[in-house]
Amino acid sequence: MSNSARINRMARRHKFRKPATIQLTSLIDILTVLVFFLLVNSQNVTNIPDSQQLQLPKSTADKRASDTTLTVMVNEKSIVVQGVKVTDTASAQQVQGDIIPELAKELAYRASKTAPTVNAEGIPEREIMILGDKAISYSLLRKVMATCSASDYSKISFAVLRTKEGTR
Repeated sequence: MSNSARINRMARRHKFRKPATIQLTSLIDILTVLVFFLLVNSQNVTNIPDSQQLQLPKSTADKRASDTTLTVMVNEKSIVVQGVKVTDTASAQQVQGDIIPELAKELAYRASKTAPTVNAEGIPEREIMILGDKAISYSLLRKVMATCSASDYSKISFAVLRTKEGTR
């Protein structure tokens, strides 16, 4: 029995067809670029919120804060906790005593969302970073720090612009 022309044509075609292969060159190039991108961008850099109204003081400090630290930004106009405006600076300065009620309320809300670390004496501690404009008064900064301490945020750090040793 003879095969039809179509069957013969298909048989000839399958004799010359190469098996399918994966082209790994392109895949390796893409993975190499991805590895270099991740290596370059994995530096331990802490990003602080951008603000045109805030001018940080200069310092030669070396230690960096962690990315999960709660931030309080204090400038000449307002006090902002993690991007949420809490109160005006003028009304915070008028408060009698060391505790700013609006800031304490917001910090208590934030504290309820995270579990504190307990130090050796059994006192709960949380980390907080204050971004204070270099033009704010010390009395306002002291009130902000006292409010943070009263709200179990006792590990207080300040955001500064890093400069070389000897230049101010």
